[in-house]
Amino acid sequence: MPVASVYDINNRQVGEIQLSDAVFGAPVNEAAIYQVVRMQLAARRSGTAATKERGDVSGGGRKPWRQKGTGRARAGTIRSPLWRKGGTVFGPRPRSYAFKVPKKVRRLALVSALSLKFREQRLIVLNDFPMDEIKTKKFKEVLDRFGLGKVLLVVDKPSPILDKSSRNLKEVKMIRSEGINVYDLLNHDHVVMLEMAVKNIEGALSQ
Repeated sequence: MPVASVYDINNRQVGEIQLSDAVFGAPVNEAAIYQVVRMQLAARRSGTAATKERGDVSGGGRKPWRQKGTGRARAGTIRSPLWRKGGTVFGPRPRSYAFKVPKKVRRLALVSALSLKFREQRLIVLNDFPMDEIKTKKFKEVLDRFGLGKVLLVVDKPSPILDKSSRNLKEVKMIRSEGINVYDLLNHDHVVMLEMAVKNIEGALSQ
């Protein structure tokens, strides 16, 4: 069973925590990770691109000239795609790019990402993150003690003080344990979890 050291905000080891082998010691399934990351990024696409087709452009209510006898090519509307200011054909229309991945694959990908972070020693467990006032400088000092750069902070409950203290740090993202996801785990160099958040994640993924 994997064991992780537990630190306080002064980077002093205050204990150890036994991690679930099924959550933090599982084999890394790269195919599942790839599918879930694709799903997350696809769901973020706006899908608002659009072009005007023949029915959307103005004009073209009558036939420009008679069908025969003019020596010119046949034409039914001045808004043909062949004409200047004509409508487009098969252009993009507003749509959703989202698609679904089976629940078991999503769970497998999340477990794989957590196991990967632990295996690479990029997972830090804190017993608590006490702050009695909103101070970005103090929050940054804690990260500097651990030598961290791009960090994902995972907490177990709402913490307005931590949230507001970290909001102006573009290299830091704070999420609740129930909102942990594959893309955020992979998109940050280190993951800092509160001890209770670890237990919440293990409880949710061990079911």
